Amino acid sequence: MKKILVIEDENPVLTNIIEILESGGFQAIGAENGSLGVQKALEHLPDLILCDIMMPVMDGHGVLTQLRSQPATAMIPFVFLTAKADKNDMREGMNLGADDYITKPFRRKELLEAVNIRLERRAVVMEQYASERQRAEGLQAKMQDLLQLSETKEGLLMKLIEDLSNPLSKINLAIRMLRDTPPGASRDRYLEILQEEFDHEISLINQVSELQKLLTLDNVKLLRQFNLLDRKGGNPLMR
Repeated sequence: MKKILVIEDENPVLTNIIEILESGGFQAIGAENGSLGVQKALEHLPDLILCDIMMPVMDGHGVLTQLRSQPATAMIPFVFLTAKADKNDMREGMNLGADDYITKPFRRKELLEAVNIRLERRAVVMEQYASERQRAEGLQAKMQDLLQLSETKEGLLMKLIEDLSNPLSKINLAIRMLRDTPPGASRDRYLEILQEEFDHEISLINQVSELQKLLTLDNVKLLRQFNLLDRKGGNPLMR
């Protein structure tokens, strides 16, 4: 059941509006002045607010200004009830964020139609908001996944550089020693070392090539799920 807050300082009018709303299937909450209306709005967070303009303590414009400044009530549809359709008053109210005006006196049908129209429009806006928020959250999650994939590939590259540095140093050392070594057992050993390191380098390159093919978003998530890949994107096969 939708909650409607009615802020009206004339008690007979307030009672009449509440009766009309309740007969239309709404839960109606009454407030006798603007200050009390602000308090009840924050307490009950109604689905819509009907508010008189000319009131003691705090007028309708003051009520609207207060409620639009509060995050909890800023988006609640706000409809002014007024005994005069003065264009300056209407413009001021609209500038403050009012959604509509109903001129008193009004008929039961007119009031219920205005309330239902505003609630329907609010439902459409909230649905669009929820859809856009879900879309934004989905894009954020996708960006996070892509970031993790990028970090994983970056970690793989750093690991490759680290693993290649030692064999390359050994190959470089062996080449220098071969230059000054006469043919024989020692030279043959250096050649053997070179061949071993060369084979190791080829193995690393092939391994990385295969890993690059396997590093999709789904596979990265699966590896992390089973603790086979650290959270910083390290390579599970090179640790």
